[in-house]
Amino acid sequence: MIVWINGTHGAGKTTTAALVQRLLPDSRVFDAEKLGEALMDISPSLPETGNFQHWPPWRPLVVETARHVLDYTGGTLVMPMTVLVEEYWREIGAGLDRYGIPVRHFVLHADQETLRGRIAGDTVLGPDSPFRLAHLEPYAQAARTWLHAEAEVVDTTRLTPAETALRIAEAVKD
Repeated sequence: MIVWINGTHGAGKTTTAALVQRLLPDSRVFDAEKLGEALMDISPSLPETGNFQHWPPWRPLVVETARHVLDYTGGTLVMPMTVLVEEYWREIGAGLDRYGIPVRHFVLHADQETLRGRIAGDTVLGPDSPFRLAHLEPYAQAARTWLHAEAEVVDTTRLTPAETALRIAEAVKD
């Protein structure tokens, strides 16, 4: 099984994923962003797209890597990864479905004011990360048009990361 934790950049996916992993027996965290980083290291570089998710190899690499890891280890993969392009989500989902891998898709959601406040106080990328701020509107658009309908939405506005992780873990165990 895969527990996919989606949401905009700065929503707390990585922190939550680590906490969820501790709550789910026989689980591991797999950050598909690392596959994007590997593609960014190709020299000479792949065509400029502004986002590694736009490179056609990234999406099947996510599917194949997840499948091989699950075949090797069993258990559950907890995957913190923002995917805001519906076509990409459908491609990844269809690939996982072809292998019979069940996916529980969660979206960490908070209102724009809360997200901006979290980004302003970010100690990882630094305060007011232009990268994270630039993804607020694409996230809002995806949430309005398809994302929230495709996932279990967890409103984190008033939740701690530990409370968020507990809600996800309990939902998965049910």
